[in-house]
Amino acid sequence: MAETIIIPRSIIRRILREAERMGMSLEEYVIELLSQSLDPRDKAIEYIEVAKMLLEQARIELEKGDIRQAAEKTWGAAALAVKAYAYMKEGKHIRSHGELWKYTDILKKELGDWVHDAWMSANGMHVCFYEGWCTQDHVKDSLKRIIKLVREIESKIKNKASLSR
Repeated sequence: MAETIIIPRSIIRRILREAERMGMSLEEYVIELLSQSLDPRDKAIEYIEVAKMLLEQARIELEKGDIRQAAEKTWGAAALAVKAYAYMKEGKHIRSHGELWKYTDILKKELGDWVHDAWMSANGMHVCFYEGWCTQDHVKDSLKRIIKLVREIESKIKNKASLSR
């Protein structure tokens, strides 16, 4: 479930600058701020929930014809899913694109070679956001791969959560 809050424009600009400085999306930065006191498993759950929300937003943006926004939300969902897995698995906070790339090697070993294709597809969407070269079909194809990635990681998180109860 998503809620709407009203924040003064000056604060939004400051938050956006800080998120950009840290190499995070706005959503990720706000989640990080709000979840600082949570344990890693709970952070993983929050990250995967936002990843699912971004996938839904990507689908909506794609229907509206906003390919660039759909592409960026697809990328964001993949990045948050990888971060969720790192939190769940090791309590690790991934802070950079480089760390994301390294962690996808762990995911590939644990979940399968298809993770590489999903990750490369997500990165294509990140480039698309900045360059605007991709088509609606590119985003649709990437969305399928990223949905699989998010669902698989969500399943692992939920299984681990149920085992630890």
